[in-house]
Formats: sequence, structure tokens, C-alpha cells
Amino acid sequence: MKHYIARRAGYSLLSLILLSLTIFLFIRLTGDPTALLTEPGASEEDIAAIQAKFGLDQPLWIQYGVFMGSLLRGDLGDSFYYQTPVLDLYLSRLPNSLILAVSAMAFSLLLGIPSGILAAVKVGKFWDNAGKLFALLGLSLPSFLVGLLMILLFSVYLEWLPSSGSGGILHLLMPAFALGWYFAAAHMRLTRSSMLEVMGSEYIKLARLKGLSETGVIAKHAFKNALIPVVTLAGINLINMINVAVVVETVFAWPGIGRLLYEGVSFRDFPVVQGVVLIGGAMIVVVNLLVDIIYAIIDPRIRLEK
Repeated sequence: MKHYIARRAGYSLLSLILLSLTIFLFIRLTGDPTALLTEPGASEEDIAAIQAKFGLDQPLWIQYGVFMGSLLRGDLGDSFYYQTPVLDLYLSRLPNSLILAVSAMAFSLLLGIPSGILAAVKVGKFWDNAGKLFALLGLSLPSFLVGLLMILLFSVYLEWLPSSGSGGILHLLMPAFALGWYFAAAHMRLTRSSMLEVMGSEYIKLARLKGLSETGVIAKHAFKNALIPVVTLAGINLINMINVAVVVETVFAWPGIGRLLYEGVSFRDFPVVQGVVLIGGAMIVVVNLLVDIIYAIIDPRIRLEK
């Protein structure tokens, strides 16, 4: 077990190192940030001074070494644009992203799980076909399109909800729906398939033979066992929601981490982009590592030990 954990932790660390190198190189392909930090017509001396200030005049391998050295000390650097430590910027936006992610997750579970159960119980009938259509639309329609359609309907035509910004529950409704729409469809499909697998098992047949009502069989036996993979997926999806809501937060001008990443790319703010991507990647890698360890504890056969 110790060897398995050490190996998985090593793979996780290697993934983060490769991620740091990849984002470090790719963000620099967007161009020179000094073009956005200086006024039009700035002299070459002014441009060179700014490049020297941010260390952009050094070779890439030296810049990467400085970046990794700061990272090992827990320092993500200072933003070029905001002139503020990246970690402070991230932590200031994190509560907004958490509120949006939790709201979107609650919506996706409240819609996805009941519809998946109903589709599995009514397999081959109207509710099953309706659930399949909902899953198809949820997985096919991009979140930005759902967001724009909602703004057009509820903000422009009906004037019921604010189109952007934050400040209250009304500002949260449309972004949470647009973000949770895709995940609701994913939870519905997983719940349906898991319920169908459980409903065909022997202990469900035994429960029916004992005379339990269909509602009791579904609620007390089938649902609890079918919910295990759904909860696992929901935990991973919550982390994904925090880090991949760039489009939704941009469409609704929601001041979260996704919006911060968009601003970092737009302003060629290298430290912001590197910091946001690395923290998000670390979250996902740590969650996957914990899931691997938990699975190995539950089922020793998957420890992959030679």
C-alpha cells in the first residue's frame, strides 16, 4: 500500500511539473506584455526598463528557474497588471467562485439525480425518452450559448434578472444555471445507468420477493447503492466547476477565478495565468490522488502492485 501511494504521489508531482512547464511556455506565445503595459509611442529605454523590472529580459530557462524557485517558497509572483501578489488576487476571487460552483452543483444534483431515477424506473417510456433528450441537450449545448440565451430572455425581453455582475441572489441564478446545465445532464446519465445496473441485481429481486413495495425497493435499496458513483463524480465535478467556469464568468461578468484567468490572458499577465492554472491543476491532481487512495483501500485489487 505504501508503494502504491508513493507511486501515485510521484505521478501527481510529475503531472504538476509538466503542467507548470506547459503553461509557462504557452502563455509566452501570446506576445510581449510590455506592449500593453506601456503607453503608445514609448521609447525603447522605457520598454527595456519594464522588461528588466519583470525579468522578461532574461532567457526563458532562467525565467522558468526563477518561477519554480519562487513556487517552491509558496510565492506565485506579482501580477503585472494589478501590481498585487497573485495569491492575494486568487484568494479574493475564490469566495465568488465557490458560491457559484456550490450553487451550480446543487442545481445539477437536484435536477440530474431525480430525472435519472425517473428515467431508470420508467425505462423505455415517456420519462426515459424525455431524460435522454435532456441529457443530449445538456451535453451538446455549450454553456456560453445557454448563458447568452438566458440573458436575451430574462434580462432583455422579460427584464426579470440582472444580466451581469454580482451582489445578490438574482445575480447568481443565471450563472448557476448556465454552469450547472452540463453537469446536470452528466449526473442524470450516470444516475440512470447506475440505477439500471442496481435494479437488475439479485438483492433487488430478493427485496421484491419479500413483498416490499416498489417505492421501498427503490428508496431503501436501489437508490443508496446507485448513489455511490454519482457522489464520486459530483465531488470531482465541484472542483472542475471552480476552475473551468471561465466562459460562464466572462459572459455574466462574475468576479470569480475564471474571470481572473480571462483577464490574465487578455492583459498577458503571465504570473496570474500561471498561478491560476497551477492552483486549479493542483486541486484536480490532489482530488484524483485521494480518490485513487480511497479506491485502493476499498478494493486492494486495483493497487497495481507487481
